[in-house]
Amino acid sequence: MSFPLAFLSLLFELGLGYPDRLVRAIGHPVIWIGKLISFLDDRLNRATDTDARRRFLGVVALAVIVTVPATIAFAMERLFGLLPFGMLLTAIAASSLVAQRSLGSHVKAVADALDSGGIIAGRKAVSQIVGRDPERLDEAGVSRAAIESLAENFSDGITAPAFWLAVFGFAGGAAYKAANTADSMIGHRTSRHQAFGRAAARFDDLINLPASRLTALAIVLAAFLVPGADPHSAWQAVWRDAKKHRSPNAGWPEAAMAGALGLALAGPRAYGGVMVDDALMGDGGRREATAADIRAALRLYWTADALMVGTLGLIAFIFWF
Repeated sequence: MSFPLAFLSLLFELGLGYPDRLVRAIGHPVIWIGKLISFLDDRLNRATDTDARRRFLGVVALAVIVTVPATIAFAMERLFGLLPFGMLLTAIAASSLVAQRSLGSHVKAVADALDSGGIIAGRKAVSQIVGRDPERLDEAGVSRAAIESLAENFSDGITAPAFWLAVFGFAGGAAYKAANTADSMIGHRTSRHQAFGRAAARFDDLINLPASRLTALAIVLAAFLVPGADPHSAWQAVWRDAKKHRSPNAGWPEAAMAGALGLALAGPRAYGGVMVDDALMGDGGRREATAADIRAALRLYWTADALMVGTLGLIAFIFWF
């Protein structure tokens, strides 16, 4: 019954989101997982240890980070299964693992800020969703950053948790969310986390492989339905550019989005004052991105998301009947 669970979870998140009042009252699964990661990072990641020991303890930490939420989710699913409407209760809980509404609203806020408040407002809005240095970005840079974040987080924040919910149920979705959060917190190539966070980074790359490809496919298909989008260029960009990206996964949805919109995404970027060199996705480098392109990307995103939800719904119907 995991496909119905994934489908219902996406529907509940679309309709309800994760209310701010609930965040203020009890927090959010990502917050709880983040506290566990911080605790293990503080206790196990010691600068005095050798790199080999830090890598080993990083594996231990990752095992705990993944197992604890997965075990709790498994127990909840079993408990809810004993109650009337248990599937609906599990789906409501699992809807906290996906972020369709919040992703769309955060990216839309960047376009609105650029249109109403100019570059200063745009930089402030985009700083809420990207890790790069916003003060170095012009309007085109802010627009590209928002579109890249939309494409990558579509895969990491929606397709991937839905995929693992469909494959392994609530426990699978919780395990994915924990691993992905670990990668975002400790999977960096810094002096502190180069060794300790290596397992988290590698594991996150592995578990995002299916979702990144599925997300790229969904964007290509959505380009057939969105006026002004180019599905042929999206397909070409995926096969030509995705493998050039420094990430084994981020390049797939970014290339699809770049090709569909006729833009060049990715390329050299600054994070924390450090320049990161990366290949360009797409061949539209002669056209500067604008707030209008962010809105076009959002139309592609919502169309691709609808295709994904509809496909899951069809599979869920087959499982039910």
